[in-house]
Amino acid sequence: MDRTMILDAYDPQCPIRNILARMSDKWSLLVIYTLTQTDKMRFRDLRHAIPDISQKMLTVTLRTLEEDGFVKRTIYPEVPPRVEYALTERAVSLFPHINSLIIWAKENMDNIISDRKKDKIK
Repeated sequence: MDRTMILDAYDPQCPIRNILARMSDKWSLLVIYTLTQTDKMRFRDLRHAIPDISQKMLTVTLRTLEEDGFVKRTIYPEVPPRVEYALTERAVSLFPHINSLIIWAKENMDNIISDRKKDKIK
């Protein structure tokens, strides 16, 4: 391991911080979760599965996930061209952690919403 590598998550140059920031945006985890439902999906199917995401944000999110090695984009040379998206092994290895977060959120959702309502009353 390179001893000069910054591993302090509080340091702005830390790669861990960078990865967490990219994964914790509004859409990345939802796109990964949606792609776990099938082997591959076309853009319009993803858009239909996540109705509140704009076309632009879906495009940006898919590009970021592809750049980070979580999504594989396959273009088929047809007329019109067909493009499919699938999770890579990296994303599949991340999914158990995402699933744990989903389970935790479901278990705590009612209490969190209740606390939010209490906070608004004050």
